[in-house]
Amino acid sequence: MEVKPMTAERPAAAPRLRWPLTAVLVTGPSMAPTLRHGDAVLVRRGGRPVRPGDVVVAVFRSRPELLVVKRAVRAEGGGWWLSGDNDLVTDDSRAYGVADVRGRVVARYWPRPARVRPKLI
Repeated sequence: MEVKPMTAERPAAAPRLRWPLTAVLVTGPSMAPTLRHGDAVLVRRGGRPVRPGDVVVAVFRSRPELLVVKRAVRAEGGGWWLSGDNDLVTDDSRAYGVADVRGRVVARYWPRPARVRPKLI
C-alpha cells in the first residue's frame, strides 16, 4: 500500500516526512480492513520507538522511491520486516525485504476518524 505525503510537491528520490506530525494519503488495498484506499492518516516521526504490531510508514531498501504503510512485524538487519493486514496482497517484506521506518501512523482523520492501534503479533 503506497502513501503520498499531502503536499503540492512530491520528490522523485526517497520520500521523507518533513515534520514531526505529517498528513499522508493511503492508496491501495494491502492494509484493509485497518486502513483503506483513500484514508488520510497522521504519521508521527520520532516519539517512542517502533514496536512489533505498530502501523508504520516506511521505505523498502529495494524500492527507495516508494513510501508505504504496513504493520511492523520484527526488527531485522538494522530495519524492520513489514507485513500488510490483507493477506491476499503480497507487496510487503515477502516481496521487497527489509524496510526503514520513517514514522508511526497514530490516527486516521478522514473519512472515519479513529486512533490506529497496534495489533498483537
